[in-house]
This record gives sequence, structure tokens and C-alpha cells, in this order.
Amino acid sequence: MRLVLDHSGSLERLLWNDKNSGWAALYSMPYDPCDIYGQCGANGICSVSKKPICECLEGFVPKSQKEWEAHNWTGGCMRSSQLDCQKSKGFMKLVGVKVPDLLEFQVNKSMNLTDCEAECSKNCSCMAYSNSNISQGGSGCLMWYGNVVDIRLVAEEYRGRDVYIRMPATNTGQESAENIELPLYDLAAIAAATNNFCQENIIGEGGFGPVYKGNLSTEEEVAVKRLSKNSGQGVEQFKNEVDLIAKLQHRNLIGLLGCCIQEQERILIYEYMPNKSLDYFIFDHQRSALLRWQKRYDIVLGIARGLLYLHQDSKFQIIHRDLKASNILLDRGLNPKISDFGLARIFGDDDREATTKRVVGTFGYMSPEYAIDGTISIKSDVFSLGVLLLEIASGKKNRGFCHTDRYHNLLGHAWLMWSEGRALELMDECLKDSYVTWELLRCVQVGLLCVQNFPEDRPTMSCVIFMLANEEAMLPQPKQPGFFSERSSTINENATSTSKEIYTENAVTITMLDGR
Repeated sequence: MRLVLDHSGSLERLLWNDKNSGWAALYSMPYDPCDIYGQCGANGICSVSKKPICECLEGFVPKSQKEWEAHNWTGGCMRSSQLDCQKSKGFMKLVGVKVPDLLEFQVNKSMNLTDCEAECSKNCSCMAYSNSNISQGGSGCLMWYGNVVDIRLVAEEYRGRDVYIRMPATNTGQESAENIELPLYDLAAIAAATNNFCQENIIGEGGFGPVYKGNLSTEEEVAVKRLSKNSGQGVEQFKNEVDLIAKLQHRNLIGLLGCCIQEQERILIYEYMPNKSLDYFIFDHQRSALLRWQKRYDIVLGIARGLLYLHQDSKFQIIHRDLKASNILLDRGLNPKISDFGLARIFGDDDREATTKRVVGTFGYMSPEYAIDGTISIKSDVFSLGVLLLEIASGKKNRGFCHTDRYHNLLGHAWLMWSEGRALELMDECLKDSYVTWELLRCVQVGLLCVQNFPEDRPTMSCVIFMLANEEAMLPQPKQPGFFSERSSTINENATSTSKEIYTENAVTITMLDGR
């Protein structure tokens, strides 16, 4: 038996196997990839809760985009804009992290944190500072010079340290707040409104982080969306949502009341939706009966009008990219409001489509051309709407649906039922006493037109609204939907033999690999 320690810090325990005349690995350490020294290179930060595990610090970009996309992060990151030492004396606070490696550093045990910041600000070579001693609230001064290496997020149950990274003025929280066209809330007021972000006040949670119910001092009820430090989404999504929703005004879009940018916190404050989200009703056996057919049809039309505004009538043409049942919120009158614009994209007047290497969204709602090729257009949202229409009519989730006889997904099942003239059999059982035949059939047919495989076959949002609202309008026959596939009975038996629900993350990345 032998132990082997390689250059990366990985340790293997090997045992000689006489039969195979070779060494067999019993185990290797570390199990945590972020424990490998310099995993994310200079100016990168590692977190096992994110995918990919490495990202550049805010204000930095990969030195080699190709290597970064191939998950080779050791080259690290460089500043996205040149640092002017004379003009910029701002620092970005990293909360609860393992401190950078002590390569070029200086320690002064007699300074407090305020003196430490002042001292670091005077020296253009000083790139970061922190307390040298974290006991009893922190004391002393530790300063780093040059690049910072080997930073990682630390789980909340362990004691991480706050580190302050030198940034250009435009990347510090104070400057970015000045450029936001929204009311700015004080962190203390938000903490008071949510009872100091109490767990009992959480009303939802997504890729961005937890959402709390809050009561402001004005007695106004609000929903407080707080960026989690372990979030798979981050600063760019926060800025995207602030920039977009502040400029959008429509009765079927969620209202953003303000935000908070203070210390390391990034928080969005929305109007409160007491009836939660659409998936809370339609996918629950008991609550689904509360949404009668007429209300569901009104919800369908409201979502369509909201999308039409985004695609055609707003100042900017906007592709939502993450339209799904959980992102449709319901107000007191059960009126729909499209929410979560963190992944949205703005298109210019002459743009028809765009391509991205990083595909983000939710499985089950993505269009084929987007999921496979990364191609984005207004037809991507139309596909997602089609999935929603079929889910609303049937009360079944597209993601994870599998018919017991034919072994295909909800889209394929709906298309075959429509082709056989049995579309009414798709209807949610709780709607038997309230549905209107032509509206239900129209909802299914328009849904199938929206999920057709090729984007050029799908209707625009103006056509969708016209077809849904006019009983006499002639509709084309839908073609085969995207992602239509027959599944084997073996797969189905395995899938239905467990009571566990299938979950998926909100984002998936397609990486193009190049040989090195």
C-alpha cells in the first residue's frame, strides 16, 4: 500500500493488485474540489454549491474564456477595467469566505478595520484587506498585495471571514446605487420588515435566493427577494432585473417597488402577491379545484398579454427566457403577473435572434433550438407559453410526465390526443363542471401550435391572443411538437416505481470543448 500526493494537492491511497499487476485506488482526497489549492486561479472564487464551481470575483473576467468554458480555471481572472488607484478607493466586501493564500501580505495587530482600510487605500499595491484575528468581533489588520489566490465560500455553519477587495469606483456598491432608477431602501428597514429575515417569513425560494414576506413601517405588505451568497445566480442577474423591471409598466407584470444595495447585500422589494404562484394551484390535487375554468382562461389571456407587451409594445423588445408556472404570480383577484426577469434579454429593433454559449432556464419549458443550440428569439418564449397552456388545461407538469401506455411526455401525449380527436380527455378532472368546450379545445390547439418543433411554425404573441379570444378564428393544424419522443417501457417502469418527485436545477450550461 502507498500514498501518493500530486502537484495539485490531491492525495490517493493505492493498493497493489497481484491479479491485475497494477495499483488500485482505494480512495482519494480531498473530496471537496474547492479544497484543491488554486482551483479557480488568481482572483477567482470557488463554491461547491454552484455549477460551475468557479467564478471570477465581481469586476474581473477570465484571462482565457476558452479555457474557462472548458472548466480549466487555473489561469484565473483579470480586471475587466483598469484600476485607477488615484481615483478609486472603494472596496467590495466578500462575506464568509476562506481568506486568500498568504503570498504577498502584511500584518499589523494594533490596527482596527477602519485603520486597515485607510492604510490599504494609501498603497496602490494593496489589493485586499481583512481582520487578522476574527475572535471577539475581529481585530488587527491583514493586507494582501498583488493577485488574491485560493478564495472559497465557506458554509454558513462554519466561520468564514469578511475580506474587502479593492475595486474601481464603478464596481463599488455606493457608486452602483447612484445609477439605479428605483427607490433605495435601507438595510435596517428591510431587516425590521422581515423580522431580521426570519425563517418563518420565507414564502418561496429560487435560484436567486429566498423570498420573504415583509411589512414596511407604512404597513405596506411586500415580498423581499434576497440574493443568497450561495446562489447560482448573482450580481449580473440582480442588475438585469433592476434595469428591466424599473422600465416596465403593465398590469400583467410584477411591480418592483425598490431595492437595497448595502454592504454585501443585494435585495429586491416587490409588490406582495397573496395567492402565491400558478403552480401552487394547478399541480395540487385539492387547490386545483379553486381555479375554475373561466379563471384559468383569464389567466391564460393575462399571461399572453404580458408577453405581447414584452415582445412588441414595451420600449425594449424583451425575451423573458424563464417563463414557467412558478414565475406566474397571482394577486388577490387571481390575476396573473409575470415575474423573475433575472435571465431576460433585451433585443434591438433589428434583432431577430441571438446565440449564447450559456443556456439558462428551466427544463421542460425550454424550446429545442435554445436548449440544443443556444438560439434565443421571441419564439423561445412562445414555446414556453405553449407548455404553460397545456399544463393549465391538464393540471399536469410537462417535466416528469410519462403516459403509462405510450411512454411519451405531456407535449407528445397532447399532440397524439389532439390528432385522434380526443383533446377533451386532456382536461383536468376538476374542470368537468366549469369548462367551456370551444375555449378548452382552443387552449389545447393554440398550446400545440406554440410548442411546434421549428420556431418559424410557431405563432407570434399577437396571433396567439387573437386565436384565443376569437371563437370564429380559423386555426392551422399543429405539427409535431419539440422534444416529442417515445420512451421505452423499461424506463417508464423504473421511473414510476419510486414515489420521489423529479427535481431539476434552474440552469444548465452547454460547454464547447476544444483540444489543448
